[in-house]
Amino acid sequence: EAINERLAQRCSPEEKPLKLTLNDLILKACAEAIKWVPEINTSWENDHIRYHGNVHLAFGVAVEDGLVTPVVRNAESLDLTSLSLEAKSLIGKARSKKLTPDEMTGSTFTVTNLGMFGVDFFSGIINPPNAAILSVGASLNKPVLDSNGNLQAGERMTLGLSCDHRLVDGAAGAVFLKRLGEILERPASLLV
Repeated sequence: EAINERLAQRCSPEEKPLKLTLNDLILKACAEAIKWVPEINTSWENDHIRYHGNVHLAFGVAVEDGLVTPVVRNAESLDLTSLSLEAKSLIGKARSKKLTPDEMTGSTFTVTNLGMFGVDFFSGIINPPNAAILSVGASLNKPVLDSNGNLQAGERMTLGLSCDHRLVDGAAGAVFLKRLGEILERPASLLV
């Protein structure tokens, strides 16, 4: 909300301000966390592991006929607002059936989000040749402890990571999830 308020203040009255979504933050956080755990951004090629230099993020978009996964190319090099604009453009193309095959291929990591359907946890199925897929559940109101140990209202979101164990072992997956959680708990870090 604070980021969107700031973006709205930067616009003239006749401009429609960009609204960042939780999904935008998750996509950007994934691109950042992958920098710390390069095993996540790999694929298996017959007899060896291929490390990808760029992060090409696929994300699920529900459409009338099912699901498509457009790809944000070079996500690691995009700032948050550029990534958001690219994702929104791809979502618009998906819903109007104007995505090209090139816009749906070549991913190196996938994010699937069922939170908007009220699903709090699920396990995504890896899209080969990706090494992993992040499953995003609903953000739910739950009691949490503050820094002083006092109970207060809070929100929790469950993330799951399915991995191809030829490429990503449990320890690397845990490091990725830990880094991702740290970024999402402090989203202002995505702005620097």
